Amino acid sequence: MQLDLNNLPTDTALLHHLVRDMASVVEQRDDEIEQLQLIIKQLQRARFGRRSERMDADQLALGLEDVETDKACAEAAQKPRTKSKDRKPRRKPLPDHLPREEVRIDVGAAACACCGGALHSIGESVSEVLDWVPAQFRVIRICRPKYGCRSCGTVSQAPAPERPIAGGLATPALLAQVLVSKYCDHTPLYRQSQIFTRLGVDLDRSTLAGWVGGACWWLDALYERLCVDVFASNHLFADDTPVPVLDPGRGRTKTGRLWVYARDQRPWGGPAAPAAIFVFAPDRKSARPVA
Repeated sequence: MQLDLNNLPTDTALLHHLVRDMASVVEQRDDEIEQLQLIIKQLQRARFGRRSERMDADQLALGLEDVETDKACAEAAQKPRTKSKDRKPRRKPLPDHLPREEVRIDVGAAACACCGGALHSIGESVSEVLDWVPAQFRVIRICRPKYGCRSCGTVSQAPAPERPIAGGLATPALLAQVLVSKYCDHTPLYRQSQIFTRLGVDLDRSTLAGWVGGACWWLDALYERLCVDVFASNHLFADDTPVPVLDPGRGRTKTGRLWVYARDQRPWGGPAAPAAIFVFAPDRKSARPVA
């Protein structure tokens, strides 16, 4: 809010309105300053405090999200400012691979509203906004016609396609969605069950767990083939990452090792495609795979 202190309005109602606006802005700024001060203290504790008091990076991200959200809310409540023509847009262009749907907003008249003369096209203004199409379920009906022979009474019908989960209702695409949500997006199965319920499909957590187990059975064979292929390479890169592992009965965790073996021959034009496998080991003393 910008005011000309040398030319203040004399209308009392307008002055009251300006004071209320200024008080609202000050209150929002105070809240933002308080949140930023809290984040600064947490950063100082994480940088200079004891190891047990160090702050997780995810917690810091959550705090910054709250500050940015409050700031955007305050800016939305204010009157929009006139954009400078010289100011370059900070947004990245929308990806070209996304499908485009054109919406034309025309003036709706062929004559000038001012003088009644005929209008002719001199160009157009084009802007783009990003839209979201909500995920949806669909049912694939598999129809297998039956044919009978009047001469011998034989019935002919195409065999049913094999399903990834025997007797299951999930297609490979749905199984991939459940696995990616669980292991990549860290969405537990019970939360996925709640999401699916909002979409109108009741899938119990135990059902999803059965799908995950069945899909992992297929992935085991793929993992074994990948191990054989990677370990056959004459150039391998290996590294381990410590991971906390539950230690039942002791009331705490122990340190396991997640080993990665990577093959990448692109720097010297090798024929093999890049690949990486992960092998869990309970400690550093476990036997390593041998090529």
